[in-house]
Amino acid sequence: MSETVRISDMMVESGVTFGTSGARGLADHMTDKVCYAYTGAFIQYLEEQKELAGEGVIAVGGDLRASTDRIMKAAVRAVLDRGYLPRSCGRLPSPALAHYGLVKGIPTIMVTGSHIPEDRNGIKYTKKKGEILKQDEAGIRRQEIALPQGLFDNKGMFPSKQADLTPDPEAIGLYVERYLRFFPHKALQGKRIGVYQHSAVGRDLMRTILSGLGAETMPLGLSEMFVPVDTEAIRPEDVAAAKQWMKDYEFDAIVSTDGDSDRPLISDEKGKWLRGDVAGILCSAYFKADAVATPVSCNSAVETCGLFQRVYRTRIGSPYVIEGMEQAVRDGFQRVVGYEANGGFLTASDMESEGHILTALPTRDAVILHIAILLLSIQKQKPISQLVLELPQRFTASNRLKDFPTEKSRARLSEFYIGDNVRDRAALEAVFGGHFGPVASIDATDGLRVTFKNHEIVHLRPSGNAPEFRCYNEADTESRAMQMNQICMEIMAGWRQAEWELDAGYWMGG
Repeated sequence: MSETVRISDMMVESGVTFGTSGARGLADHMTDKVCYAYTGAFIQYLEEQKELAGEGVIAVGGDLRASTDRIMKAAVRAVLDRGYLPRSCGRLPSPALAHYGLVKGIPTIMVTGSHIPEDRNGIKYTKKKGEILKQDEAGIRRQEIALPQGLFDNKGMFPSKQADLTPDPEAIGLYVERYLRFFPHKALQGKRIGVYQHSAVGRDLMRTILSGLGAETMPLGLSEMFVPVDTEAIRPEDVAAAKQWMKDYEFDAIVSTDGDSDRPLISDEKGKWLRGDVAGILCSAYFKADAVATPVSCNSAVETCGLFQRVYRTRIGSPYVIEGMEQAVRDGFQRVVGYEANGGFLTASDMESEGHILTALPTRDAVILHIAILLLSIQKQKPISQLVLELPQRFTASNRLKDFPTEKSRARLSEFYIGDNVRDRAALEAVFGGHFGPVASIDATDGLRVTFKNHEIVHLRPSGNAPEFRCYNEADTESRAMQMNQICMEIMAGWRQAEWELDAGYWMGG
């Protein structure tokens, strides 16, 4: 006997659905049953696509969240029950697991909630040729899965403890070797680097790789509790900590990542964190890219700096950046890279240097950006702050409003649309015009991105990973970008308060 479940229905019922990159939801809602079914659907989809057959191997890894071990075991059980061989790679960075899958030609399953709070988690599925894209997500969502009767209790959990698998260290070794073999021996000799470790799963690997390239490294801020470091919305305490560490230790830079170590942070020699979309430009410059794919939310200096032949603007999320890179390759470009506002750096082309090859890794990575910017600083014999100053001076700021459900933030943005997706400039100017002036243009590629006649930008977008409303701003000075962001956050907070009051009135019969 078995129970047949439709994945699209389960996503609605559980609230665990696909976001910008993988399935995400509250950890309590990611029951063993949900994670088992989603993994079974992923495998079933791969079978449809003729990507799995026989006793194939599927690699599984995870981050350092408290809920990760349980979810990994649910995924492993699904792999076994579908007739395949699970290979546990233990706790490791998402790009390390993806790289292992590409090298071995096998699918991977990464259990991680990335940068979002510890009460949430997620699963990121990767095919043997790279990340699942949006059409793959649709294919997984439409699957119907037969679940063995009696496998789960009435709470959707396994009634007995699932066996542990001994982690195979090969994936971690291949990831470290990737960088130590490509970059010159002792390339970072003489550099003093602080490594802000917190609860990042790659916290020790960062030191291993940087030290292996000759840098002197010092661990900072180790935490046994999960810390939700978001590289797009850096916490005030992390801003203050970086400045204090730099004052105390005089590093050349401080580096860090988010929870699953695919989104980087790097500071200059003054302890100021670089924004991810500025760091992405510098990393692209180091690799002498001829084409760059990046989301619409990223700093426009990538176009105005004149360093790249073509810039492909995409929707937000690594699947869309990958699609942009694939288009660049089809268009004949030879050195194709991509990056996101969170700093995650992707490569679609193999890179060659002094007879060594860095194979393409079309998924977000953090370490590659750390190394590239440090080496660019050495090549140009300039501190990181000077590298930033040499770029066109456009400044971005971003933040997020929590506890704003996606459907409500989308509904709020829909108020600025009239007719058949025609944007309503009058409505926009009624809300924002007093602060930023007349509207020049509107881009609805992802959310609502408004450019005003003074060249300032407001970009509002519901998060794809959590009930959050994100705001991105761009201006000619850093102080103005931050001021704009504060203004927009206050406007959005008013919208959220109105939603709460509306909901309260509904429940009270008002």
